[in-house]
Amino acid sequence: MDCRIIKTPGEGILAILNRRRGSKDNLGIPDAVGLVQGKLIEMVCAADIAEKAVGVTVEDIRGSCPQNMILLAIFGDTASVIAAMEEIKKKENDRLW
Repeated sequence: MDCRIIKTPGEGILAILNRRRGSKDNLGIPDAVGLVQGKLIEMVCAADIAEKAVGVTVEDIRGSCPQNMILLAIFGDTASVIAAMEEIKKKENDRLW
């Protein structure tokens, strides 16, 4: 699993993510975006962990990857995105899911 956080994402990055988001609900402009990429089973569990941990919005990001990797974007305020990402990493390290 690969994880990154973009604090204060630029307009271009938000435009890329908005074009590729699974839903078209208006998210507004988030303070931060967490990106998590991995196998489908890992991403479903990661999305569940993030949503249960803090008040963030999780979206699947469409793309074409030959390795069948899935990308999630976690939108929210900076503290919430960081907390969600930390919880995902903790659970991955503990292998509780």
